[in-house]
Amino acid sequence: MDRPLPQVNLKLIQTFMLVARHSSFRLAAEQSFRSQSAVSAQIRQLEDQLGVPLFFRTTRSVRLTPDGEELLERSRRALYEVESGLRAIAERADARRGRVHFTCSPTIAGGRLAPILAAFDKAFPNVEVSVRELTSQAMYESIRKREVDFGIGPCVPSGEFDFEPILEDPLYALVPAALAGGRRQTIGLTALARMPLLMLNYATALRGTLEDAMAQRGLAWHTRHEFGQAHTLIAMAAAGLGAAILPRVALPAHQPATLRALRIVNPAMGRQIVIVTPRGHRLSPASQKLVHLVRQLLGQGAG
Repeated sequence: MDRPLPQVNLKLIQTFMLVARHSSFRLAAEQSFRSQSAVSAQIRQLEDQLGVPLFFRTTRSVRLTPDGEELLERSRRALYEVESGLRAIAERADARRGRVHFTCSPTIAGGRLAPILAAFDKAFPNVEVSVRELTSQAMYESIRKREVDFGIGPCVPSGEFDFEPILEDPLYALVPAALAGGRRQTIGLTALARMPLLMLNYATALRGTLEDAMAQRGLAWHTRHEFGQAHTLIAMAAAGLGAAILPRVALPAHQPATLRALRIVNPAMGRQIVIVTPRGHRLSPASQKLVHLVRQLLGQGAG
């Protein structure tokens, strides 16, 4: 018990594991780009340090002794722990100094992204972040081509991607007060169809959702203007040009007195906001940190 532990070189353990894996000094030498005599010398050195034989050697075979089997099992566990520790350290370093490239739908970018990026920049000032604000079609195409690490936007089901739901986002109509009719909080699809509508263009998933719902109920509607940005629709609605159809995340924090935000009902309509990644893709440590913040902050203030 008082005998000091041998100071075994890690390279000797690696050579030992290589011989044990192949049951051959020759193959271990070829694998490590060394001579067979050099490999044999390292094994003898390890055996001398431990004071026990590790292999049964014959002219035809090389196999582990009971002590060799024990050393192999313990070495595998030890090296796994070392590799896990090194990987964890490297990932933490990557999270502090990495790069994140992602895409985000305009309604999310305009309504919720700024405080998330501000919080991330404060926590990880050395991470380079690149954002592409894209409509749904372009967002999914960018993810498909691996131009970005992930996307934040409405769910468009496809077997090519993995989806992580993070927010349920109901649809609202921003209606000029003159058209709203009293102090109601909701509006049915039939009543909405009678108004001049201000809608996002066809490149958005929201436009398709609304048109499908109208068509299922045999409703005709009049689209007065189409735009690509939510803030443009809000400005047009505030000027009295029609009812702007928007998701809740895009509603203005300080609503103009000339507008009423009415939740669309009969049927209740909405969309699911998700984190989108290519199927089976593992995010980098830095991207994982940003996604964690998105989970925490995107839903705050959703009411």
